[in-house]
Amino acid sequence: MLEVKTVEKPDERRDFPHGHLEVTHLTGLDFAVATFEPGWRWSESVAPLAGTESCQIHHNGYVVAGRMHIRMDDGGETEVGPGDVFVCSPGHDAWVVGEEQVVLYDFAGGMAEDYAKAAAEG
Repeated sequence: MLEVKTVEKPDERRDFPHGHLEVTHLTGLDFAVATFEPGWRWSESVAPLAGTESCQIHHNGYVVAGRMHIRMDDGGETEVGPGDVFVCSPGHDAWVVGEEQVVLYDFAGGMAEDYAKAAAEG
């Protein structure tokens, strides 16, 4: 099996306050390019769509641009920026730091499958 797609032509796009997600589906890989504008915060911009108090998606991410602060439900927190690769388990909030948009790639699949979909959609 060999499959190639370009992120320049995503299979779908999901818009939410202060950002959007572009998703590319391949066999065995759901890849997401997330763009978050200054002012974006998960608990304000996506929580109303997700219907949960914190993000319940597992992320395997790579930050292309901007800075993002992540706070886990258990109190742990960090900041990620360009060139950082990170793993973040379910149960967190996150927000853009500063005035530069954040662009990140997510390889975990859960973001591409379920992120920023209304709770009724699945």
